[in-house]
Amino acid sequence: MMIDITAWTELFLQTLNGIFGDRVWFVGLQGSYGRGEATETSDIDIVVILDELSAADIGAYNAMLDTLPHRELICGFLSGKDEIMNWEPSDLFQFYHDTTPIKGSLDELLSVIDETAVIRAIKIGACNIYHGCVHNMLHEKSDDILRALYKSASFVVQAIVFKRTGTYIKHQIELLPFALSDERAIVDTFLSLKKGCAVDFLPMSETLMAWSKKRISENC
Repeated sequence: MMIDITAWTELFLQTLNGIFGDRVWFVGLQGSYGRGEATETSDIDIVVILDELSAADIGAYNAMLDTLPHRELICGFLSGKDEIMNWEPSDLFQFYHDTTPIKGSLDELLSVIDETAVIRAIKIGACNIYHGCVHNMLHEKSDDILRALYKSASFVVQAIVFKRTGTYIKHQIELLPFALSDERAIVDTFLSLKKGCAVDFLPMSETLMAWSKKRISENC
């Protein structure tokens, strides 16, 4: 049975505010619930940013989560405001655009998410995918790792399309009209794997490796 995410987030906010009160700076949803693509097995990827975060706060938040329904599906990000405001800007690019606000706003982050941050997000993402792909081909030889790498690559394509067009497109299928041919191949493979299609390990790995290698070598 699908979770009524609206009712769940209302309970979450009520419980969170009861513990932390006006210390709650921001709450948002990421992942499939944030994009409106959730299924019955989707995680509830919740972002909470407090005015500041201590070890005691982590313990209190953990105890709070244990009281909520669907605890086994709850994951996400917990931070203090100062930490997130001084985070690596290339990470904040994806974080900002893929977080659907429930309480508060992340717009203060826009002051540090400039073109340089987007370029770094693309470069770092491509480097990580290349490393992960080569390592997987040599050692783990894991279909699941390859699926995860294609998911990460689809996020890099989102950043590339944003740099090219100035528009952030949340849903990967909507990237296709704006992507170049090699980018479309990556997104098409990711969407196929997401639907449950079988992994063809070697050719899919070779394609992903070649794409990330090209992306690393190109000037953004």
